[in-house]
Amino acid sequence: MARDLRKSGNDRVSSDVAEFLDKVKNTPAPLQGSGKGRLLFALDATASRQPTWDQACHIQREMFNEAAEVGSLSLQIAFFRGFGEFKATPWTDNSEALTGPMSRVSCLGGHTQIERILAHALKQHAAKPVNAVVYVGDCIEEDADTLCHLAGKMGLQKIPLFIFQERIEPTAENVFRQMARLSGGAYHRFDTNSAHMLKSLLNAVAVYAAGGRKALANYSKSNNKQAAALLTQIK
Repeated sequence: MARDLRKSGNDRVSSDVAEFLDKVKNTPAPLQGSGKGRLLFALDATASRQPTWDQACHIQREMFNEAAEVGSLSLQIAFFRGFGEFKATPWTDNSEALTGPMSRVSCLGGHTQIERILAHALKQHAAKPVNAVVYVGDCIEEDADTLCHLAGKMGLQKIPLFIFQERIEPTAENVFRQMARLSGGAYHRFDTNSAHMLKSLLNAVAVYAAGGRKALANYSKSNNKQAAALLTQIK
């Protein structure tokens, strides 16, 4: 791992944010003429995520609204939970169509199904290009080589994977970082005390998916002070 684990908490957060935003800046822009940008927002809804599930649902609504200000964005939400349960909403540009169903979902104990998320993203992309995939989770209970292989396929298809890891779990972090790198995306860790940072970073990805680098640059100039301060690190 490239990160020096001996860094202080504040230094590490600053380094992670700078690296994440730099990765966003250097991710290939959406294909011209492909219509609306498409962003797949995937969530681990197993029992360990319950404390932040409502927060994640709220953040995706704000992320979608931010992107709507700068470009056209179509969003799909996928999640897994319980014993082999995996669901995905239809693609839509209507945030109300997503927030209602998601507000009725609760977390259930079970193993992670990240492989299904990645396979689903590749299948969706084959039907119509997906500009970015955001994944929010905390651990991995699957074969790392299989996940990295699928992430590599996403990289070949120009589908960047932006991974947000909740809480500290070193083994999962190592795999998540590899997956993000292989896909051409980025990794960032967060906790319940950094929701504002997660929101800003998710918004940056959404803006990118909707309008590419130019939209992201414009967003960094007009957004609130905290997001603008974060986004200026990519210049």
